[in-house]
Amino acid sequence: MVIANREIFIIQIMSPFVYFFWLLPLVVLVLGNDDDCMQTSCRDDGPIIRFPFRHQTQQPQHCGYPGFDLNCDHKNNTVLVLPFSVNVVVNKINYVTQTILVYDHEICLPKKLHDLNLSASPFHVKYYLYDYTLFNCSDPPRRDLGNAIPCLGDSTYQIYAVNSQTSLDSLPLTSCTKTSEFKSVPGGIFQKSNFSLEWSEPACSICEDEGKRCSSFNSTTSDPHIRCLDQLPTTNHHGAGARNIKLIEGFGSIIAAIILAAFVYLYIRVRIYRENQTMIGKFLRDYKALKPSRFSYSDIKRITRQFNEKLGEGGYGIVYKGKLNNEIDVAVKVLNNSNGNGEEFVNEVSTIGRIHHVNVVRLLGFCADGFRRALVYEFLPNGSLEKSIFQAGSNRITLDWEKLKDIALGIAKGIEYLHEGCDQQILHFDIKPQNVLLDHNLNPKICDFGLAKLCSKEQSAVTMTAARGTMGYIAPEVLSRTFGRVSYKSDVYSFGMLLLEMVGGRKNEDRNVNNTSQVYFPQWIYNHINAEDNPMWAQIDEEGNSIARKLSIIGLWCIQWCPTDRPSMKAVVQMLEGECDDLTMPPNPFPATTNPIDGKHYQTQMSIILEE
Repeated sequence: MVIANREIFIIQIMSPFVYFFWLLPLVVLVLGNDDDCMQTSCRDDGPIIRFPFRHQTQQPQHCGYPGFDLNCDHKNNTVLVLPFSVNVVVNKINYVTQTILVYDHEICLPKKLHDLNLSASPFHVKYYLYDYTLFNCSDPPRRDLGNAIPCLGDSTYQIYAVNSQTSLDSLPLTSCTKTSEFKSVPGGIFQKSNFSLEWSEPACSICEDEGKRCSSFNSTTSDPHIRCLDQLPTTNHHGAGARNIKLIEGFGSIIAAIILAAFVYLYIRVRIYRENQTMIGKFLRDYKALKPSRFSYSDIKRITRQFNEKLGEGGYGIVYKGKLNNEIDVAVKVLNNSNGNGEEFVNEVSTIGRIHHVNVVRLLGFCADGFRRALVYEFLPNGSLEKSIFQAGSNRITLDWEKLKDIALGIAKGIEYLHEGCDQQILHFDIKPQNVLLDHNLNPKICDFGLAKLCSKEQSAVTMTAARGTMGYIAPEVLSRTFGRVSYKSDVYSFGMLLLEMVGGRKNEDRNVNNTSQVYFPQWIYNHINAEDNPMWAQIDEEGNSIARKLSIIGLWCIQWCPTDRPSMKAVVQMLEGECDDLTMPPNPFPATTNPIDGKHYQTQMSIILEE
């Protein structure tokens, strides 16, 4: 802030006596008050808002703890925003027991349960959690199934929530249809639409038990320390300032002018200092809230219950299912002790630890305990995309063409975010079906950043000492610089190969055809995409035909041999969101029947894989 020349001149001629006389009370006046953190409320009978909570629009950041922001709605209700944008009204806050009682102001919390994810919140549900199954029943009200959920039904049907532990054989469900399942929700939430939440950090109950108030931790450290301070006096700085002004008036008009100049100068300096300290404290609090937690190896064993349930295994190590705080399901990847694992581990933690996007898997924590290393991710129940498009049998998740298009769009948005949405450009270098996981709604999330590379957005190309990725998905320029320079277009190529595998429902290179030759699907689809006798198009309806053709054309654009001929991921997203008629066929990426990567020849005929 700039101070006028006249004010600087007045300050410079002030005597040392005046400085000494007024400096101490002035600093105490400005620094010693805490009025901006005084407790408040949305209305007289509403819950008191004080640390660790803060009023988001009326109080500064340092008055509260990350994730404890409250607001007042148009009815002066106290509102808490839970992930992801689920608003609940706070009915009561108990600072001694560290619990809050909340309810849904729309009286239909079950409708929002799919969007509620308390794992990203400092709060967790108090009391017991249960699994529920929802049934749609068209008969008149069924007392034998319990109370209906009014906001989910209408005059033609009713929705009932049944405890999943109840034996379905004992229930009359002849006119009912199962609609959905909810895992680990508070008991009674389908009838009352209210429940209790509690928090463990910060542990302000220690101060409350002593009759004191809780204050924020020291802004010079990232440790979640709290301080117990005496209750604020009822007199605020306005009253103290009025008394000081009366004293100043007694010195006369000349002395008053000098004191006023000193007050303005010191006030400016102190405010700048406090703003800097607040900025530093906010950064440390936000960094602590966003960065992954560090676990010891004993924590990993406890979370996985002694590595009891294995989800999968690969060259990197073994993935186990676990629980955080006995509530949140997680996937724990325990890495092998092989050489080179250190670089991939550092890449994974440093890269994915700073990413927050709906189509990128969330890293919750890591373990680096001696030679033991592990990564703790959010748990995604439907596994990898590979199982859905390649795996045969009853365990395969059936995906219609509309859902395949949605999955492709989600993956594209995730890669676009890595390329353009972060402070630094992130190149994944291992986009493939195994590294795309599906959540409970079959939304895709990109994972496994062990081969990722960070670079500046202004950097048009990156240098690499060795090829990265999985054969079949690696861009030509990554294997040989004669095809061009390595850049974000290398991820575009890998996405194109993945897209074509989603269309074909098979690996692009099928080594089991006739046992003597290979079918290279990208080349086959380019040669047959406009053929009227295309055996693939004959198996699907008109809408599926349009989507399959659209995904095929986009995939062929992405696998052009020359990187400059490939679109950016932003352009790919626009193509996926646009109409199929707007797409033009790309140039032929296969000028000969020989694959330049391995020199092998591929047949132009293709066997049909029927859907199961």
